[in-house]
Amino acid sequence: MNLLKKIVLYAMLVVCAIILMFPMMYAFLISFLTGAELLQGRWWPNDWSLRNYAAAFEKVPLARYLWNSFFVSFVVMIGQLIVSSLAAYAFVFLRFPGRNVLFFLTITTMLIPWEATVIPNYLTVQALGWTNNYFGLTVPFFALAFGIFLLRQHFKTIPFELYEAAQVSGIKHFRFFWYVVLPLSKTSLTTLGIYSFLTTWNMYLWPLLVTNDERVRTVQIGLKQMQTQEMATEWGVVMAAVMIVILPTLLLLFVGQKQLQKGLMQGAIK
Repeated sequence: MNLLKKIVLYAMLVVCAIILMFPMMYAFLISFLTGAELLQGRWWPNDWSLRNYAAAFEKVPLARYLWNSFFVSFVVMIGQLIVSSLAAYAFVFLRFPGRNVLFFLTITTMLIPWEATVIPNYLTVQALGWTNNYFGLTVPFFALAFGIFLLRQHFKTIPFELYEAAQVSGIKHFRFFWYVVLPLSKTSLTTLGIYSFLTTWNMYLWPLLVTNDERVRTVQIGLKQMQTQEMATEWGVVMAAVMIVILPTLLLLFVGQKQLQKGLMQGAIK
């Protein structure tokens, strides 16, 4: 009976995996098809040539877009880790009037749809002269309520007596934060880093609003640009670009999957 249950369970897992992976595998096959083969409704290419991948870099400055996306995602990830960890430290280890009220207000910002803040953020960025600039693509996303909440929940598991002992020993705040708190929070920091990188990498609307210069535009804008040009019917080239774009996110998920799952689970439990 137990063997039968295992067989049924694994069969269901296989079916679910096939359903989830089918769009990606179909896009991968299309990336090797020519325009004529697509018009014929074929699924399997005769020639496994990389010409569509080479054409993707020729039609638009895809290499530049990839670099912009990587740079912006990396900077946002570092900014969120710094701001969220410092804010979480203050909410846990510092005693000041209105601390709980301020944390409650911070958490309530998670209830505000991001679309409702687009216009105020855009007007602010425009007033600062940050359009067509890396500052406009990164700085508005440094403060993240979810990141503050996630790290605060983990920091609260660190015994407060350890902080008091450090204060008695003459260890200042930043030294305690750097040498004690952060090393004990590697899992949550890794989770937040992966989350922020993937979220920024897949961002479309904000880069579309604040950039119109190819030198700073991100790869998601490049994909849309490929579909709106004259070569929009060359879906093999478009799918080749899509496969190039999703490759970094897949690698990051495979490498950090356990850390991401563990960190989110710890935050949910605590």
